[in-house]
Amino acid sequence: MPSQFAPLQNDTFIRALLRQPTDYTPLWLMRQAGRYLPEYNATRKRAGSFLGLAKNPDYATEVTLQPLDRFALDAAILFSDILTVPDAMGLGLYFADGEGPKFERPLRDEAAVMALRTPEPGSLQYVTDAVTQIRTELAGRVPLIGFSGSPWTLACYMVEGGGSSDYRTVKTMLYNRPDLMHHILRTNAAAVADYLNAQIDAGAQAVMIFDSWGGALADGAYQEFSLQYMHAIVQRLQREKDGVRIPCIVFTKGGGLWLDQIADIGADAVGLDWTVNLAQARSLVGDRVALQGNLDPVVLFSSPAQIRQEVAKVLQAFGPASPNHGHVFNLGHGISQFTPPESVSVLVEAVHRMSRDMRSGVHLPG
Repeated sequence: MPSQFAPLQNDTFIRALLRQPTDYTPLWLMRQAGRYLPEYNATRKRAGSFLGLAKNPDYATEVTLQPLDRFALDAAILFSDILTVPDAMGLGLYFADGEGPKFERPLRDEAAVMALRTPEPGSLQYVTDAVTQIRTELAGRVPLIGFSGSPWTLACYMVEGGGSSDYRTVKTMLYNRPDLMHHILRTNAAAVADYLNAQIDAGAQAVMIFDSWGGALADGAYQEFSLQYMHAIVQRLQREKDGVRIPCIVFTKGGGLWLDQIADIGADAVGLDWTVNLAQARSLVGDRVALQGNLDPVVLFSSPAQIRQEVAKVLQAFGPASPNHGHVFNLGHGISQFTPPESVSVLVEAVHRMSRDMRSGVHLPG
């Protein structure tokens, strides 16, 4: 790793996460490097497969930077997949045509669960190599976000063997054999903490934990089988590197019910899906955490005028900038592969312009 990266030129995203004053509301998009961009699809074709893309630092760097060359986004996010960790645990990740990710060896019995171990050192080197390469090629333009799936979300794929509509297999294990589920989650939490810290060592300037399937859990089960393990990870994270603060974001899709508890686990910011009212969320969390979100991704299929109106609603819901509060604009979940890139241009321009206007006392439309 280079002994020193280029100085950061735009730290608005980091400042917002740390609840420091900003000139405008910073913006990035979950899955911003992806299938909605024709240049991404061209690179993926050259790579030959999704895993060929994700496991090659040159390709991963290329697609991470592509949206930044198109749009004035305020952060880059490492191009990778949340399932790199269970793949490195030996579960045999593969992608079936039209079916998404699957595992050759899912955790279906006690022997398989008890044999689970954290990844061998070096097994995720391709990820940390990509982090360093991306950070170097960013040359300080914007910060780089590293990420991982949450222990529970990873467990869903590891037990189900792929995606699921009802999580029947993993939730049955949770209720029938909570001891086995906790073994998986403890192992995953240790692996995720090590993985995120390795990304920070390689150059990530912020990290995010994606709890994509936490909202599938019942109240009580969420706290026991998801939240406590994210808490354990946050406690183990490096929060400073070379004298610079490394913010941490946690995001549970469908987790609005538990926002108050999520805000207490020690992260710097909490991501929100589009079902949460930002004004109520801000009132609830106070100055404990910054908030990230939370435009419905489907808004990007509407007209430019409607996109601008919905942006104004989100900014007005969060309210005016004030000390000890921070807002990062984002979608409430990942951008759809069918999104017109032109809509993203409208979104980025609207967020930046309208949030500057709000700080100048200009009344937004709507």
